[in-house]
Amino acid sequence: MHVEKLAAHNSCYANRILHMPSKQLVIGKWVVSASGDVKKLTGLSHGKLIDNVRLGSSAVHLHHPESMLYMLGMDGILFECDVVSSFSCSAITNLVKDLRIPDGHQPHFKAAHSMDGVLRVGSNTFDERDETALESTGAGRLAAWNGSGNWEILEHTAFYEIAGRANFGKVVYAVGWDAKSVILRVHAPRYGSKVFRLPKASHAWDHMWETEWPRIREVGTERYLLDAHGMFFELAPIAWDGSVTGVKPICQHLRVIPDFTVFAGMFVMGSNQISSVNGNNLITGQSQSGLWFGKVDDLWSFGKPQGWGAFWRRQNITKGDASDPFLMTGFDHKVIHFQGSGDCIVQVELDITGTASRIGPDKIPFLESWSIYPSSSDPLTLTGSTSSHSFAPGFSAHWVRLHVVTGNCVNASAIMFYS
Repeated sequence: MHVEKLAAHNSCYANRILHMPSKQLVIGKWVVSASGDVKKLTGLSHGKLIDNVRLGSSAVHLHHPESMLYMLGMDGILFECDVVSSFSCSAITNLVKDLRIPDGHQPHFKAAHSMDGVLRVGSNTFDERDETALESTGAGRLAAWNGSGNWEILEHTAFYEIAGRANFGKVVYAVGWDAKSVILRVHAPRYGSKVFRLPKASHAWDHMWETEWPRIREVGTERYLLDAHGMFFELAPIAWDGSVTGVKPICQHLRVIPDFTVFAGMFVMGSNQISSVNGNNLITGQSQSGLWFGKVDDLWSFGKPQGWGAFWRRQNITKGDASDPFLMTGFDHKVIHFQGSGDCIVQVELDITGTASRIGPDKIPFLESWSIYPSSSDPLTLTGSTSSHSFAPGFSAHWVRLHVVTGNCVNASAIMFYS
């Protein structure tokens, strides 16, 4: 393997994209042609960062895809760049203002993706205030824009990845988290959008600086891998009839993986394992970064999938409330705990086939509905104060949710543990 140094820099660049109309790779602030010629983009400046903005992501331009890209700075400045002729960039908006990120919170934009006339962006701002508040402090963001007018804020918590293919129904996945769990927000153009919840394998990713940078990447033909909060998942790029069934855990890990891909038949992971930045880790002699080479199949030899996540956490719930669907497949042992004050009775419901939790209308004649666990004639109920239930080893379904069938509870929490 021949390695050639093309440029040196002292900034942070986490963006890479293929600009297909011009057959060029854009990585950081450089444009690399198919023949290996390198051009440097100019104009990526903001405040004291002169020609040195930290770039978090790139996306296809909504109006001029043949010649331009969007560049998203981590500090919230959105640029548009000509990658064909002038190789210059200009700032078009400040997302900190557009998305009303509160004063006193650090903007930390990580993701951008455009398709079907919509640009989506994500900022993973999250710290102790988000973890301990009853409601999110609203500093993280998932937002969308159609190229003119105002932005639409879709979520008020941390999001760090957005991905989707331009075929297979053009499903867009956005991944983030809150104090309860990992969030998988799925948009299927024909059906709408919906939040699904996945377990966290570790709390070591619960600060915005610690999620740099979980990814969704295609590592086999038309197959995704999702890295989220210390766990790899299989992820299908499709959502037939609005059903999200192609999610399954592979392994847990403690690696910091800024990116991963397939190269020459090998699975390659970037590494950012130890950081001694600004003397905050005084026993680190040297930062450890590099590349890991192996096979995709090696992931199944990593740690056994385990984790936890909440349906509700310190929330007030009332009759008729239903939680977001929570992933249930692919884990050996499952225990649910419920606490709350009040007279509520909560029922456990299962999506066995993956269609009951579909995006869009709840009732379609040929699709299955939620099943009461273990049966409609003898349902398991969780009540106020404290309740727990252990599922039989190996018992599984695609998704599980909780449904308040009567009464009310305040300060209610319901948490699932997988081992």
